[in-house]
Parts: sequence; C-alpha cells; structure tokens
Amino acid sequence: MNTIDTAPVIAAQKSQASAVYLVILFIICFLSIALSGTVSTLMSVYLPVVIRDLRGNLKPDEVNFISGYINAIFIFGWAFGGFIWGVISDKIGRKTALLLTIGSYGIFTMLTGAIPIWWSIVLCRFMSGFGVGGLMVVAFTLVSEVWPARSKAVFIGILSISFPIGIFSAGLINYLVTSWRQGFLIGFIPLAMALLGGWLLQESDMWLTSRAEADLSGSKLKTLFSAGHRRELILGSITFGTMLIGLWAIFSWMPTWVQSLITTSDANKERGLSMMFLGMGGLTGGFLSGWLVNLIGLRRSMIACFAVCAIMSFILFKTNTTFTPVIYAEIAILALFFGASQGVLSTYIPHLFTTDIRATATGFCFNIGRLVTASAVLFIGVLVTVLGGYGNAIFIFSLVFVIGLLVVLLVKDSTGSSQNRNIETK
Repeated sequence: MNTIDTAPVIAAQKSQASAVYLVILFIICFLSIALSGTVSTLMSVYLPVVIRDLRGNLKPDEVNFISGYINAIFIFGWAFGGFIWGVISDKIGRKTALLLTIGSYGIFTMLTGAIPIWWSIVLCRFMSGFGVGGLMVVAFTLVSEVWPARSKAVFIGILSISFPIGIFSAGLINYLVTSWRQGFLIGFIPLAMALLGGWLLQESDMWLTSRAEADLSGSKLKTLFSAGHRRELILGSITFGTMLIGLWAIFSWMPTWVQSLITTSDANKERGLSMMFLGMGGLTGGFLSGWLVNLIGLRRSMIACFAVCAIMSFILFKTNTTFTPVIYAEIAILALFFGASQGVLSTYIPHLFTTDIRATATGFCFNIGRLVTASAVLFIGVLVTVLGGYGNAIFIFSLVFVIGLLVVLLVKDSTGSSQNRNIETK
C-alpha cells in the first residue's frame, strides 16, 4: 500500500497559520499605537475649549500655564507607565500586559470626556499617559520577540511611524467633531481592540520559555541594575535618551526659530511648511529604517543617524541667518534620519537584554530620557536669552547627538552574544 508523506503539507499549514497570526498581531499593535498618538494629542487640540467649559474665560498667560502643566502631566504619566508596565510585562507576560495597557488608555480617554470635574480630568490625562507609555514598551517588546529575524527590522520600522499617524488623526477628529466630550469617545476603539485581542493574540513563546527556566519570584529591578546588565542599561539609556532630547527640543522650537529668521511678516507659510517637512521626513525615515538596518546593519545605521543629525543640526542652526528655501531641504534631511533613528533604536534596544528583564529594561531606556526631556525643552527658553538667539539655544541641545554618536562609536556592542539576543549588528 502506498503511503503519502503529509509532513510538508502540515508544515505549510503551520507556516500559513503563523503568517496570518503575525498579520493580526501587527495590525493590533499598529492601530493601538496609532490611536495612542491620537489620544496623546487630542487634549492639545481641544484644550482651549476644555478650559473655557470647565474653568471659564481666563487670561492668555493663565491658559498657557494650564496648557504647560496638562502636557507635563501626560508626559510624566507616559514615562512612569513605560517603566512600570515593563516590569509588569516581565512578570505576567507580554500578551496580558499589552491588552491591559490598550484597555487602560482607552478607558481613561473615555473618562476624560465624561467627567465634569477639572482635577479628575487632570488625573485621567496622567493615567492615559500611563497606559500609552506602557503600550509603547510592551508592543515593541512583543513584536521583537515573535517576529522572524529576516524581516523584523523592516516591520518594527513601519510600526514606529504609527504614532505620528495618530497625531495627524487627532487633528482630523478636531476638524470633524466639534464637541470635545464626543471627541474623547475615541477611547472606545482601543478598549474594543483590547477585548478582541484577548481571543486573537498569543503569548510570546520566548517569554514562556524564559518563565519556565527562570525564577520569577526574584526582583526584576535588582536584576536590571546588577553588574551583569549595567553596561547595556547605560548604553540603551544614552542612545535612546540623547536622540529623544534632541528630537523634542528641535520639534518644539522649530517654528519659533523659523519666525526669528523672518522679521518682515508673521511667517505663517514658512512655519507651516517647515513643520510639514519635519513631519513627512520623520514618517519616511521611520518607514525606511528597517531596510536601512538590513542593508548596513544596526550599528552602522545608528552611526549614520547620529552623525547626520549632528551635522545637519550644525548646518541648519549655525549657518542660516536669513530664511531661504534651502532650509526646507535641510529640515527634510534632518527629519529623515530623525525618523530612521526611531525604528533603528526600537529594533536595537530590546535585544540588548535577556528575555526575563527585556520589557523592564526597554521601558527604562525608552523613558529615562523622557523625564529629562520634560525639563530640557522648558529650560531651552533660558538659553535663548543667555546665548543670544533660538538658533544657538537649539544647537546646544542638538549637541546630544554628538554624545550619542561617541557612545555608539566607542562602546563595543555585545548584542548577539547570547541566544536571547538574536540580532545582527554588523
């Protein structure tokens, strides 16, 4: 009797099932991060109306003060959430932590639009940031653990552009929905996605293996700050933190710097186009970052990002004394490598660490610089006066790119030294 070898058919079915699951995982992570970008920006676009409804008509300086601390509250919630949810993810698993972060920021976004008391809305913004920060860490950690190595960098790069797409969507919601309370009902979508993900998503096999082999009763923080991980922790914190500080300083003060170069008009067109080139360059760079990594390797990609950002910052802020169309091209090149750095570093940092502390360490590296950024961006206003201009002040902050570049050049990379750090750095 003839026998038929069914092994190839079974293998093909498993491969197809795996491919379908990866598509589902990517869609959920992409949409949840995009919606977190929407949630992060939604209060900014509705804030004048929110303040008028809940606090009455205030003076412009009072409105500016409220805007500042509302945004600061969200950023601090993001930073603490990124770190704490990383610890939780290493304890309870990637899938559960991911769904809880998505559901968390969804619930508190809806509550923001429903609660009539001002201080409660401030608390909801902190908790929304807490969930968003956790999502950014857990989503990238989960994808980095389950995605095939050959295409991992490409898809993490594409994932890195989902947040700015969400920022654009916040403006669209503001345009279509005049009521801020109805606008915050967008939180229902991530909440529904979290519930749906409970049926569709699976736990990371890498985390399950690590849990079976390790003692989860031990302190993740003690392990994280131990001598065996200290070097990688410093390396990851400096590389991501320096890029983050430089990025936010330039994004925050670019319009004011452009205005300072044009004294004959209000420069609405120039400011708007500059920010458009900054945004589109960043999106393009993030999308292409995975192909850059596959072409020249992680380490060389990081060197390219830090080097170009440092050089273009000098050219942009130190050689332009009047506004010319060339500035648009310079901004686009700078933003291109800004965007690429987000995909490159999101691929690089999770694999600096072993599976048992990966999310905890990634959360620390992603967010320690964010605490510095909240103060740094405000402090640049003092430098404007001391150093005699916006260009000089922003350039001082852009020197952090040189620090990041020196760290990448001088510190020998150890990723790939263990099976848990399966990544090619070249």
